[in-house]
Amino acid sequence: MRLPHRRFALAAGVALAALSPFGAALSAQSPAPQHGVRPKRLVIRNAMMLEGNGTPAEGPKDIVIEGNRVVQIAALDPVAVRDGSARRPAAGDAEIDATGHYVMPGLINLHGHVQDERGGVAQPLDYQFKLWLGMGITTVRDVSSNTQQTLQLRERSARGEIAAPRFFVYARYNYMPIPLTEAATRQRVRDLKAMGADGTKLFGMDRDLYAPLLDEAKKVGLRTAHHMAVDEANAWDAAAGGLTSIEHWYGVPDAAIPGGVQDFPPEFNYSDEGMRFRLAGRLWREADPDKLREVLQALAKAGVAWNPTLDIYEASRDLQRAESQPWFREYLHPTLEKFFRPDPASHGSYFANWSSRDEVFWKQNYQIWFKALRDFEEMGGVIGAGEDAGFIYQVYGFGLIRELELHQEAGFSPLRVLQHATLNNARIMGKEDELGRLRVGHLADVIVVKGNPLSDLKVFYPPLDGAAAGTNAGVAWTIKDGIPYDAPRLLREVRALVRDAKAKVTSSR
Repeated sequence: MRLPHRRFALAAGVALAALSPFGAALSAQSPAPQHGVRPKRLVIRNAMMLEGNGTPAEGPKDIVIEGNRVVQIAALDPVAVRDGSARRPAAGDAEIDATGHYVMPGLINLHGHVQDERGGVAQPLDYQFKLWLGMGITTVRDVSSNTQQTLQLRERSARGEIAAPRFFVYARYNYMPIPLTEAATRQRVRDLKAMGADGTKLFGMDRDLYAPLLDEAKKVGLRTAHHMAVDEANAWDAAAGGLTSIEHWYGVPDAAIPGGVQDFPPEFNYSDEGMRFRLAGRLWREADPDKLREVLQALAKAGVAWNPTLDIYEASRDLQRAESQPWFREYLHPTLEKFFRPDPASHGSYFANWSSRDEVFWKQNYQIWFKALRDFEEMGGVIGAGEDAGFIYQVYGFGLIRELELHQEAGFSPLRVLQHATLNNARIMGKEDELGRLRVGHLADVIVVKGNPLSDLKVFYPPLDGAAAGTNAGVAWTIKDGIPYDAPRLLREVRALVRDAKAKVTSSR
C-alpha cells in the first residue's frame, strides 16, 4: 500500500489494530451528526487536514473524536480510498464526509467582548454567539466585559448548555476605585484571581504600579493583556515586567519616538476621540526606525506577544469600505448599526469629520505597522489574531476573518496567518497543550471548511445573497468541545434574528 510522504500511518500511540478493514463506503453506514449534540464517537472522513502549527496541508485523513478529545488521526492512501481497499478507523456514531473540504483547528478570537447591549440598547447574546460559531470560532478570549456574567457564560458553555464558543475571561483591572498604591495593586490582582478570572485586561498604567501588577499576576497565575494608551508605561515597561500580550499597538511606536512623546498640537485633548484617532494616524511615522527595532527586539526577547487587531482600525484608512461591507444587509443587527453611526457618545464612532487627508495618514500608518509586525515575528516574537468586534464597523466573526486577510496583506503567508489564529493564540493563553492544534489528545475544537483557505481566506465567509457554492463557501461544521454545530444553520438563524429585529424597528417608527 502506498503511503503519504510523512506521518505515514497514524498519529502516535494509535495501533493498526484500531483500524477497520472497511473501505471508502464505510462512512455511509453512520448518520450525519445531530446539530448541538455531542456524539460518543464522531469520525470525519477524507479530510485535507491543516494542523494549525504552520505545516502544509495533508490528506486524505480520517479524524476520530471520542467525547471531547481527538483520539485518532489516520493517514490514508488516496488510491486505496478510491478503489475501496483502504483500511479505515471503525465507524462512528456520527460521521462527516469532508471530501473536498479542509479540516483544521477551530479559530481562536484573541480579542472579543461579550456584549448584550450597544449604546444602552439590548442586543441578544445569541446573535453574537451564533455568528462566532457559524464563522468557525470555537474559542474567545473575552477581554473586559461584564465579568460576573461572562464567568457564568464560560461555565454554561463548558457544560454544553448554550451554543457558544468556549470562553477565557480576562477581567478588567482598572475598575473604580483604581488602585493607587503597590499594596492595593497587588490586592486587586489577587481579587481578580479569586473571582475566577483566567487573566486580567489592563488599560493605561502608571509606571510605578505596572511592575508590581505584572509581578503579582505571575505569582497567582493570571495572564495579562494590555491595551496601552498615551501613558507612562509603554513597550519598554512591558518587556521589563513580562507582560503576556500587547493589544492593538499603542505603546510600541511611542517607545521609539525621540524625546518619548508624540508631537501633539497645543490644543490636543486625548478625551476627544476624533482628535485622538486623527493624531494616532500620524504616530508610527514619528517613531525612529532604529529605535523601533530595539523595542521590538526587547519585546520578542521577553516573550511579550502582540495581538495587533488590524481590522478594528481599518475604517480609519478607508471609511467608505467600512460603511458598506457586503454582509451588513443580512448580518448587521439594528442595535449594532445604530451604535456604529458617528456619535461622540459611542466609543469608536468618531467619523463625523473624517477626511481624505486622515485616510492617507492612516494608509501610511498601516505600512509602517505591517513592517513592524513582520520584523517582530522574524525576531522570534509571537503574533496573535483578534477582532475587537462590536466597535468601529466590525461585526462579530466577520471581523476575525477580515483580521486574517489583513495579516496576509501585512506580508504573512496563509499558513502563518492561520497559525496566528490557532496555535499562536492558544500559546498566548497558555493553552497550547490542548487547543490551537489538530492533534491526538487535544480538545476537539475542529472546523470543516468548504474550500481551501490557503488559496483564499475568503472561503471562511458565508455565501451572501444566494452566491453560488464555491464562492465564499463558508464553514460547513463547527465542532466545539466535541459538539458539532451545523454552521450554515447557525447563520440562517442569525439572518432570521436580524430580519425580525429590523422589522420591529420599522414597525415602531
